[in-house]
Amino acid sequence: MTAKEYLSFVVEQIHSTVVATVDEKGLPVTCVIDMMYADEKGLYFLTAKGKNFYQRLKSTENLAFSGMKGEDTMKRVAVSVRGKVKEIGSDMLPLLFEKAPYMNEIYPSAESRKALTVFQIFEGSGEWFDLSKKPIERDSFFFGKDADEVSSLFSFFRVFSVSRLICTSSLNCSR
Repeated sequence: MTAKEYLSFVVEQIHSTVVATVDEKGLPVTCVIDMMYADEKGLYFLTAKGKNFYQRLKSTENLAFSGMKGEDTMKRVAVSVRGKVKEIGSDMLPLLFEKAPYMNEIYPSAESRKALTVFQIFEGSGEWFDLSKKPIERDSFFFGKDADEVSSLFSFFRVFSVSRLICTSSLNCSR
């Protein structure tokens, strides 16, 4: 799958994720955040400007999150992402409310929506684990700036590591 497909899976199949940031002392803090939209430029979510979560995002501009889908461990898919975030304002709010109509119940008026802003995870990396498949499926993905370069480099090192493992475990290995 492509990075966009993994991010779309997060939005469409998982949706609610546990997001980690750090506070002003560098201590970890988590909260549950709904991932609302994905496109070729990244992943989008919203928050209220008055929340501590908003302040942590603005001060560190980084986050990590995990989400999972499945009824038990061996039927579960898990996705973890870490990346850079930026506030992009309220222009995407109508789209996010269209994609997640339940938001109209939480923020029913135009006045209540004035507190909201949208963040974009625009660059990052992720890991995919599908325990429902045998053998277990695992993959890494990258998105944003230089994603193709990083992905190619990662693939090179993965092949290099496997080749080295095979070479070092073989008695007939030429160096």
